[in-house]
Amino acid sequence: MVMAVVAAAALRSSSTRLSRLLPGLCGEAWGHQAQRGAVLRVLPFIPTQDPDVIKKMPEDFRAVYPEFLPGPKPEYRNRLREKLERQDMLARRSVMPIPEFYVGSIMAVTVADPNASGKNNRFVGICIQRGDAGLRAWFILRNVVDHQGVEIKYEMYSPLLQSIEVLRLEKRLDDELLYLRDALPIYSTFPLDMEPEVMQEGAPVPVNPIKVQLKPRPWHERWERKNLQGVMDLGLPERFYKKAKLHEKPWEKYDLMKEYRATIPEEEQADIFREISPHYPLMESTRRRGKRKRVLPSIS
Repeated sequence: MVMAVVAAAALRSSSTRLSRLLPGLCGEAWGHQAQRGAVLRVLPFIPTQDPDVIKKMPEDFRAVYPEFLPGPKPEYRNRLREKLERQDMLARRSVMPIPEFYVGSIMAVTVADPNASGKNNRFVGICIQRGDAGLRAWFILRNVVDHQGVEIKYEMYSPLLQSIEVLRLEKRLDDELLYLRDALPIYSTFPLDMEPEVMQEGAPVPVNPIKVQLKPRPWHERWERKNLQGVMDLGLPERFYKKAKLHEKPWEKYDLMKEYRATIPEEEQADIFREISPHYPLMESTRRRGKRKRVLPSIS
């Protein structure tokens, strides 16, 4: 009887401690926890004390592998989750190589499709947008098939993806090409059997200076307010540009705090690179091998 009472008391004590611990664990899982109406940060970032780490980080690391850098919003940050995600991303890259690509690159993606005849489906298109970080990284391909614009959004680290090929590696003048939805179809039309194009190993990524012609209004967005570089003169009446002038925010390019909140500090980027540095040579060799594969078929 005494043993039962002691066991019950111990069970109640452990359950009480567990109930007190769970809110903290749940809050830490989401990167913050609330206490008395205030949001408290957990797992504060402690930068590395080694000044050589930043010097060892390649200059193109943040451009070639942007998904390895976490999102800048502090309310969604959790460094334990980010570390586990990077391990999963490296494991996925060891199974399926992910080549270097940018917005404006022509790509071909093969995904598993149980309803297709060969149990897979291949789509060719131009990358018009990419975003998010970690395992949630995604990109959108666009092509015009049978006079109909088709866009497919792919999750970069989805297990359904079987291969990602870059048929033409290049950049554009803008960070997003969503205006191709309102452009002439010729700017978004690519053959589904397009062959990889030649690119010399070690050459810089070319920037395509093409300017597209938009169709007449109505459009999906007010493109005259976007300060686009890759679009021809829109040919709108003067009143449209006067209204667009009212929506301009020229002071934002001098807003240091906004830039700081929208980016990851260089010290933290160096720590992330130090974490994945054991796998970096293999990732780079895979990237170079992918470029050689794009060269060889064109030479033969």
